[in-house]
Amino acid sequence: MYSRKLIVEVLIAGERQPCPLDWLDSFCMRNFTGSAEFDDTLPMGDGLLEAGLRVDPARLASALGAWLTKRGKGGGKPVAVEIHRQ
Repeated sequence: MYSRKLIVEVLIAGERQPCPLDWLDSFCMRNFTGSAEFDDTLPMGDGLLEAGLRVDPARLASALGAWLTKRGKGGGKPVAVEIHRQ
């Protein structure tokens, strides 16, 4: 089910860092997007995520960025997310 290893980075005010594990865990375990495709995700550590083939990394990055921004994780600034294959 988790056939791909992905690197998840957040960009806040021009600074890039691995997405914290607790942010990934909150999004993946309590996903509020209503999109079943994101059920096939498993956070493994800061900036590390395993995902099934149904997960579109671009859609995941967009949904995660919007969710993090809405939750104020950027300190009032938008949170951009980039996802790459490991």
